[in-house]
Amino acid sequence: MEAEALFRRQCAASLNEDGTTDGQRLVRLVIDTYREQAGSIRSLERHANLTLEENEALQVLLNQANRSLTEQSHLLEIVLNHLPLGLCIFDSEQRLIVSNIRFQQLFGLEADDTRAGTSISSLITKIDGLEKPEVRAATREGRADGGRIRRREWEMNDGRIIQSVVTVLPDGSNISIHADITDDRKAAERIAFLAHHDPLTGLPNRIRFREQLDMALGARKPDDQIALIHLNLDRFKSVNNTLGVSAGDKILRQVADRLRALAGKSNILARLGSDEFAILQCGREQPWNVMALADQIRRELSEPFFRGEKAVELSVSMGIAVCPKDGTETELLLKHAGVALSHAKSGGRRGERFFSSEMEAQLEARHALEADLRRAVHNEEFELHYQPLYDMAERRICGFEALLRWSHPTRGRIAPMEFIPLAEEVGLIVDIGRWVLKRACTDAATWPADIKVAVNVSAIQFISSDLEEDVSAALAASELAPERLEIEITESVLMENRDEALPILHALRQRGIRISMDDFGTGYSSLSYLSSFPFDKIKIDKSFVNDIVDNKEAFAIMRAIILLGNALGMRVTVEGVETAQQHDLLAQEACDEIQGYHISSPRPAFDVPQLLAGSQRSGKAQAV
Repeated sequence: MEAEALFRRQCAASLNEDGTTDGQRLVRLVIDTYREQAGSIRSLERHANLTLEENEALQVLLNQANRSLTEQSHLLEIVLNHLPLGLCIFDSEQRLIVSNIRFQQLFGLEADDTRAGTSISSLITKIDGLEKPEVRAATREGRADGGRIRRREWEMNDGRIIQSVVTVLPDGSNISIHADITDDRKAAERIAFLAHHDPLTGLPNRIRFREQLDMALGARKPDDQIALIHLNLDRFKSVNNTLGVSAGDKILRQVADRLRALAGKSNILARLGSDEFAILQCGREQPWNVMALADQIRRELSEPFFRGEKAVELSVSMGIAVCPKDGTETELLLKHAGVALSHAKSGGRRGERFFSSEMEAQLEARHALEADLRRAVHNEEFELHYQPLYDMAERRICGFEALLRWSHPTRGRIAPMEFIPLAEEVGLIVDIGRWVLKRACTDAATWPADIKVAVNVSAIQFISSDLEEDVSAALAASELAPERLEIEITESVLMENRDEALPILHALRQRGIRISMDDFGTGYSSLSYLSSFPFDKIKIDKSFVNDIVDNKEAFAIMRAIILLGNALGMRVTVEGVETAQQHDLLAQEACDEIQGYHISSPRPAFDVPQLLAGSQRSGKAQAV
């Protein structure tokens, strides 16, 4: 009852202009707030003075309001302390009103350090108690209501980066939120690094190298010379194909480490692509210093690389352009170094070339030829000519070697040595080789059953195509018996792709297809490859035949190879036989087969029946 009287006195303490008291307004406010929870007390609005029943109803509402406030306070505390962000609120005198646990964790504070009423300067002192954190960045911006927003980053002693956003209200109070952005910042820095660096080697990438070249050319004095080396690992794709990409990546890292040691701090090194690198040499006398650097690179990269216990040998081709002679602009210098590299690779690899104006004209001609070659592949503008293989014992033609020919619509006949290396370099040899297999088998299917056909296969076809499938498709389409097909390879197939090529060769041989090694004796390791695979035939290169009539040493080498083939159970074919004297000497040595202009030049497919008929009538080796 005392509480009721006190409440009545408070309600009647003052009257408003409309005759109501502040107490009555309070009652109305509470009633409005909790009307849905206490619909039965709406009648209280109609009375200026409180009855006993009305007072009891009001007490119920006040108790409900108190419970609701307690629940809301508890809920607010849960929300604050489970926020992933640190939060704190300061009044206009910069004293702490409230903060959460995450704020304490971010700045290494205890609960006692963040009691309500603690000044902001005291908090900062406690944070500084460890060591003063470094301010990384700070910005300000205004608000429409007269307040302002401050942003700041702190680098803590443990390496963390804390970002603070402080909203200062017009009355001077402020609300601040704080976040640990260490992981986000590292991720952003990593993304920025990867945008300008190669993730495998850590070297600058092509984008960053162009920027560095721009800066070097921009800072160049009139008398300064700048040398650019564009280098490429020769046939590195075969490493990935034989050892796997993972092993290839390890070797590339070793290459980068060696180049980094050679380049030193005075030169700029970058990785431009999969197996391409570049070095920028500034402030040196040229071309002498870049020649010395290129020589070091060539010698260093020729040393074996190791993948486990297995040694991998590489070679490198380099193109060099020197500013200002070869250009003073980034694009031009890069282009000319690339042109020089193309000439180094087309010239046999394993060396370096300096750019010259003649190279550019030659490169443009090469690009034109490449475009024509692509069109020829698409339109099947090629044809096959066939050169006889002559059996010395049976004194008759026993087969033909298929030789590719290209008659250009405007250029005329283009020599194979001019377009086949280009086709290998740009990957067109795969499509060309597939066409040759199909065409040769189709033609051979029209010949007598005892006449075979020999087809040359490039090392690239073992890498970039399914050779077994291509052979199967050609045999199936032509219905040619497998034993009538002979695949000729050079030792480069085994030298560059040994682990991958041998299973393919064995699979082909098991089907009855004959395998022969072409150009035997021209490579430094031909003998070792004879022991790695049971070839059906070896073909002695014509360079050994030229002097066998007049040169005893040449004849002795020829005799030794024939004896070797016989001892290993391999047939021996001698290429390039052009005279009767050469034929007679080889007949004395029990040579199995000969091939050359003494028998016949390569002839179109429609001449094959005539060649076979002439061979059967003559019964002896002579030009037909």
